[in-house]
Amino acid sequence: MLAADKRRYVQRMFSEIAPRYDLLNHLLSFNVDRSWRRRAIAALAWERAPSGTYVDLCAGTLDVAAALANRPGFSGRVLGADFAEPMLRAGATKMTTALSPIVADALELPLRDESAEGAIVAFGIRNVENLDGALAETFRVLKPGARFVILEFSTPPSPMIRATYHAYFHHVLPTIGAAISGHGTAYRYLPDSVASFPNAGELAARLRGVGFDSVTWEPLTFGVAALHVGQRP
Repeated sequence: MLAADKRRYVQRMFSEIAPRYDLLNHLLSFNVDRSWRRRAIAALAWERAPSGTYVDLCAGTLDVAAALANRPGFSGRVLGADFAEPMLRAGATKMTTALSPIVADALELPLRDESAEGAIVAFGIRNVENLDGALAETFRVLKPGARFVILEFSTPPSPMIRATYHAYFHHVLPTIGAAISGHGTAYRYLPDSVASFPNAGELAARLRGVGFDSVTWEPLTFGVAALHVGQRP
């Protein structure tokens, strides 16, 4: 799929599944996605600058943005950026005074250079049409010392777990997803997008390639997901 075609497809797809997106996330992950998001927010280390501006990229229905904005002691602002406006609208009930949704592409953030204290993206970076471009754009808006946290699906290294994971991902998940969302292809796109995304080590190298240092990553839940952290020098 060409980059421009992928962008149009992803934008339309997420706009169409927005009403059932949260329900399906929790159902299809057996609610494990909630703990993954908590780990990602903790990795952001927002406590070092609690009154700063933070960016949630590919923010979707604002789960991560709202969770950060509602953390005890947080007194800053969270920008929830997504290019599919219906997704942001679907998260309207999570709005707080510290949270500002913005319709924006991860490749063109409406922020000044070095203006954010941190950035996070949960299960969205694999959907951008230009991965290195999105990483570089995030690097641009971060202040020196700021962290960028990526939570994304991965492929388990264990052959036994990988076989079970693939069976669920390629057969069970698309069937349930299509039945509940009413969208015939969205939950077939998910396993395909994970399969074509760089593995954890490659993603770490791509982060270093655009300038991030102190890059680390760890597998979550037997490698079903991975948590990457990079810092702008």
